[in-house]
Amino acid sequence: MSTTPLKLNLADGSVTFSFTASAARDLQSAIAQLMQNLKAATQASGSGRRSPQKSMEYQFSGDVFLEVFCNPNIYASPFAAKVLITLRDERIRLSTEAELTRVIEDLNEYLEQAR
Repeated sequence: MSTTPLKLNLADGSVTFSFTASAARDLQSAIAQLMQNLKAATQASGSGRRSPQKSMEYQFSGDVFLEVFCNPNIYASPFAAKVLITLRDERIRLSTEAELTRVIEDLNEYLEQAR
């Protein structure tokens, strides 16, 4: 299982850590499901009420622990959505928000390089 550094661009900087192409594809799949949930959450049902959607919680354990979380019920559109990113190991813990669209772009770029 080969690891390549993944760089996630944040609002104020970036973070780079070891990640695998397999884990990136898993995260990409979780985000695709999140996008479906975001679209469903923003569509009003016949009564005008939004139907609640399940949150996304992705976890990866490798050299570091990565968790990506998003509640699709609190955003007006998929383009406004943000994800909470937690990255930690035994020495440091980073918790921050990132724009969902930027994370998608970073993942796509990573997967293109990993080929």
